[in-house]
Amino acid sequence: MCQVSGMDFVLEPVLSPCYARPELVERALKGRYQDAMNILRPQGRELNLLIVILPDNNGSLYGDVKRICETNLGLVSQCCLTKHVFKVNKQQYLANVALKINVKVGGRNTVLVDALARRIPLVSDIATIIFSADVTHPHPGEDSSPSIAAVVASQDWPEVTKYAGLVIAQAHRQELIQDLFKVWQDPKRGTFSGGMIRELLISFWRATGQKPKRIIFYRDGVSEGQFYQVLLYELDAIRKAYASLESDYQPPVTFVVVQKRHHTRLFANNHNDNRAVDKSGNILPG
Repeated sequence: MCQVSGMDFVLEPVLSPCYARPELVERALKGRYQDAMNILRPQGRELNLLIVILPDNNGSLYGDVKRICETNLGLVSQCCLTKHVFKVNKQQYLANVALKINVKVGGRNTVLVDALARRIPLVSDIATIIFSADVTHPHPGEDSSPSIAAVVASQDWPEVTKYAGLVIAQAHRQELIQDLFKVWQDPKRGTFSGGMIRELLISFWRATGQKPKRIIFYRDGVSEGQFYQVLLYELDAIRKAYASLESDYQPPVTFVVVQKRHHTRLFANNHNDNRAVDKSGNILPG
């Protein structure tokens, strides 16, 4: 199905399939990974994908597989359930799995026609990186759990279809993202700078071969009372991050706070214009 979908996919796996009991899954995964690398490493190749067929009632097995592959092995994995793999009519299921695999190994499933024609406003004219950030807080009553901050950024241009993400734990119910930019001292090696913005800017640079000439930063989850505080702190962190790459590197930044809970109402100038409103009189999306 991957080849039918247009992917360059090797038919024969590096290793033949094997079975492992759930309680031995970690040892099995690490052993098979090492066996595969013993074959691929002399050829200067890497293992790109691990396909795992799980029992229908797998309990915590799925989480164990993902944890081992992502944190211990640094390996892309695709899990499938036995009941789906061995059913008779499975073309649609296999097509969906192929789409997931394509994205995981660096492919694109969709591309905007306007992007290829370089007609997306504020994106297509110059190399642009798009960030999005949010902070998730623990439920009320959980007084010790950390808040989780996540930042994603586009990794291609002008298509803007590939993204990389970073996640950190920070102080309980802290809305400001602490690790957007940071500086630390090493007694032997001196001063270092890093952080989520810097890391994603470097990743974009490596992926596209050029520095972003414009930064668009979408920020979610900020109440009106926090607007100024978040803007002051996080915009400053963004500026410090790109300045740490090169002293004269100063791309313009568009900082957008996205809110769902607001009282703003938009109305069309001409309610009789079918190009601007729908049948109910509401402004068309976009």
